[in-house]
Amino acid sequence: MAKPLGMDKKDKKDKPVKKDKPDKPVKSATSSLLTRLTKLGIRRDFDLVLHLPLRYEDETRLTPIADAAPDTAVQVEGRVIGTEVAYRPRRQLVSRIQDETGILYLRFLNFYPNHTKMLAEGATVRVFGEIRNGFFGAEMIHPRFRVVRGVEPLPNALTPIYPTTAGLPQSALRKLIARALSAHPMEETLPPALLAPLALPSFCDAVDAIHHPRPDSDARALQERTHPAWCRIKFDELLAQQISMRAHYRQRRARTAPAMQDRKTLTAQFSERLPFKLTGAQQRAWREISADLGVAHPMHRLLQGDVGSGKTVVAALAALRAVENGLQAAVMAPTEILAEQHYRKFCEWLTPLGIAVTWLVGSQSKAERKVALAAIESGETAVVVGTHALFQDKVKLSKLGLAIVDEQHRFGVAQRLALRQKGNTVDAAGVSENTEPHQLMMSATPIPRTLSMSYYADLDITVIDELPPGRQPVVTKLVADTRRDEVVNRIRDACNTGRQAYWVCPLIEESEALQLQTVLDTHARLAAEFSELKVGLVHGRLVQADKAAVMAAFVKGEVQLLVATTVIEVGVDVANASLMVIEHAERFGLAQLHQLRGRVGRGADESVCILLYQNPLSQGARERLKVIYEQSDGFAIAEADLALRGPGEYLGSMQSGAPMLRFADLATDERLANAAREAAELMLDAHPEAARLHLDRWLGGRAEFLKA
Repeated sequence: MAKPLGMDKKDKKDKPVKKDKPDKPVKSATSSLLTRLTKLGIRRDFDLVLHLPLRYEDETRLTPIADAAPDTAVQVEGRVIGTEVAYRPRRQLVSRIQDETGILYLRFLNFYPNHTKMLAEGATVRVFGEIRNGFFGAEMIHPRFRVVRGVEPLPNALTPIYPTTAGLPQSALRKLIARALSAHPMEETLPPALLAPLALPSFCDAVDAIHHPRPDSDARALQERTHPAWCRIKFDELLAQQISMRAHYRQRRARTAPAMQDRKTLTAQFSERLPFKLTGAQQRAWREISADLGVAHPMHRLLQGDVGSGKTVVAALAALRAVENGLQAAVMAPTEILAEQHYRKFCEWLTPLGIAVTWLVGSQSKAERKVALAAIESGETAVVVGTHALFQDKVKLSKLGLAIVDEQHRFGVAQRLALRQKGNTVDAAGVSENTEPHQLMMSATPIPRTLSMSYYADLDITVIDELPPGRQPVVTKLVADTRRDEVVNRIRDACNTGRQAYWVCPLIEESEALQLQTVLDTHARLAAEFSELKVGLVHGRLVQADKAAVMAAFVKGEVQLLVATTVIEVGVDVANASLMVIEHAERFGLAQLHQLRGRVGRGADESVCILLYQNPLSQGARERLKVIYEQSDGFAIAEADLALRGPGEYLGSMQSGAPMLRFADLATDERLANAAREAAELMLDAHPEAARLHLDRWLGGRAEFLKA
């Protein structure tokens, strides 16, 4: 059996590190408790150690009632001088406590009978909550309280408040965490030579400082997670992510793929036939990809390029390299519209070279599918283009040398793995040769540099950062929906002069039926308003044949105005379409707005994208519209999107399986991220056992994607 992380060298440079067995299950937990802990991401006993506080409350001191400032959370101690149930304005429990300086009212809108017993007259209670000015004086609403009997010392550390879920009170969670902290020795996983230059505390000290901060700790630094203890935790988390991603990268490079020679036949003929010259960025991208294809280990390269930068022609060159080496290439797209766009392009470019291109999608008839599958399995088809249908069991790609995945973030890890496994060949004896195809992944959604260096550290990345000459920038206009009539007239004028236009309806996540009705209503209304024009309709629930017919009519210019949902976000290339209206633009994300805007501006004429919005705008919507109005560079938009949404929402399912960050923030912790990248390579090379222990501590059994 192979050693974890693909480490085949004995770790002679490390001193023995005692493993703290982080994979042990949570001790003495009932099934209901385990269910609640799982909701919090706690599956192992050690996960409790890494379940860190959201904030802290200071119960290390008592504040006299008279000194408690309004809107401030404080702890007071006093004697109950009266408790009663009031019924106006609603049923509530009201208790009054008194110390030497004043009286404080406690109000409970939801309470149990034992509250009345605990708050009996004469009892001494400690109360924690936020002071506010009530009708009768200072009061707390739903404070946390407990009865004090005799002399009870105050805590000597701030009280942590942990993320929790229904049915799991803070007190129970604190007990579980305290038990886990005492059960694990938390030995250091970082070699001293690596840790010293970082000037960070030990892991044990960092964990203790965060779970049990002393009263003299920098409360603001703890809250803002800039305290040295938090820096250590964030560094360790980033390091675990980088170790796992780089180990995955090394595992891949240890596998076998067909080495494709530069035969300068089909690729040379294709380049000569092109009616345009490749941009400098396209040429650079092709050189990098060509070099990868010539090596006998699998290429996993992400080709990034803004909308209209010319990624497809580079992908065609890569496919031809596979074909001229006697292998097959598969091109997979997430939607039939995008797949059909690629199919048309590849047929236009490759058929004159005598290369058979096959179309494979889920909506094909059984007869069409049978013919396509036979051509693919026999090897008669050199290039196959399709959707998710490509990685179904019945598809036999006997000579797959290259898998091209467009808009790769829309496919999960398992789906990309299923397509890759189509390239595993079997010899005459039925033994797998354990080879796999090269993979070229493409994305027109630029990935911010900080994300690409963290969440895509297992890939090689190529960027096409140059648009082909002659492309006109798209003019973006922000228009309130109160001026809708002006927009309608603008469309009429454009279409009557021979241009074409899109009208995009909003994505309504709460209800697909509502979204469908919205686009149907909009189409009916616009068709009535533009009786002299041909108005088409495309949406996700349209039968594929009808969808294809409408798109074909739009491409031919027979449809002047296309009303659509976001199904046209990618894969639509109509040079004559120079005007786009995005209705309720405030409901769209930045990436979608940028992609949609990229559907126009593909011809020589000036193009306009009108963002029709409805007031009042939320702060988030206002910020998004400001960015898309001011920026046309997809990478600048991506950086702004990251700043607005954060990496979790930005990534979505892009890298499902990749370890998401809980504590580190790539927007503010870039210095730690850079140090973690360097440390990961050092640990994998010189301290593999320490790297394995570190990965076990942070990811446990959740690094399944290392197998992908």
